Amino acid sequence: MICFKFRAACSQTRSVLSRALSLAAAGGTLVVLMGGLTGCAVPAGGSRDMLTAADDSDARKRARIHLELAVTYFSEGKTSIALDALKQSLSSDSGLFEAHNLRGLIYMRLNEPALAEEGFKKALSLQPNASSVQHNYAWMLCQQGRMADASAQFSAALANPNYDARAKTMMAHGVCQAKAGEAAAARTSLLGAYQLEPGNPVVVYTLASQLSKQGDSRSALAYIARINESQWANPETLWLGIKLARSNSEGLRMAQWSSALRARFAGSRELGLLERGAFDE
Repeated sequence: MICFKFRAACSQTRSVLSRALSLAAAGGTLVVLMGGLTGCAVPAGGSRDMLTAADDSDARKRARIHLELAVTYFSEGKTSIALDALKQSLSSDSGLFEAHNLRGLIYMRLNEPALAEEGFKKALSLQPNASSVQHNYAWMLCQQGRMADASAQFSAALANPNYDARAKTMMAHGVCQAKAGEAAAARTSLLGAYQLEPGNPVVVYTLASQLSKQGDSRSALAYIARINESQWANPETLWLGIKLARSNSEGLRMAQWSSALRARFAGSRELGLLERGAFDE
């Protein structure tokens, strides 16, 4: 699995003040949002001022503290502890959409899709234009095979002009379209993601992998070469490149990447496949 960090999206009048954690999972990126939200208030005098953390009630401050702990535990793989901390956050204040987004992600990990969907829907009821939540919800729907619903959520996320993680969502949408057998649409989405972030190794690898599956090995080889000739090369990218070089009769590249796999990743599964000549596995 290739992991890469993205910033969380924010709306025009609201911004995420603290950190955002992105988790890449099987070609889709799930986003955990953390932080306070700012908005506009109209004091008695009529002038406008920005709401800050100082304006939070004690209950909301407690909720944010527990939510931050929940995010930390979740990122460390301590899912049950994360859920306990999240429950304390929601008990203090159930009005943070980020908390319900995290609830959806936790129950996704626990393979409880009904509860996960409940979390995402609640988050969107509190923040209808939260593109990152729409992305997460779409990815869950894709995993369930509910492709039409997933596409609707992906499209809603991308319709937000202030969404700054468009490449991530285009990439995930492309993976889901490929899963649904929509090869042309998948190619368009993945190429769109690449055009937005040509230096993102996750996007490039996903595009190359899908092009290879669609039989366009020449284009796939050109894209995977960009990773394998950079610092981002890993066993998966090298192995894909080796297979593509072999199918395109490019012996020099095949030899170079085989040598890199042996030298840098001696204990990898991919090296075992290479040594056995298992190019079709």
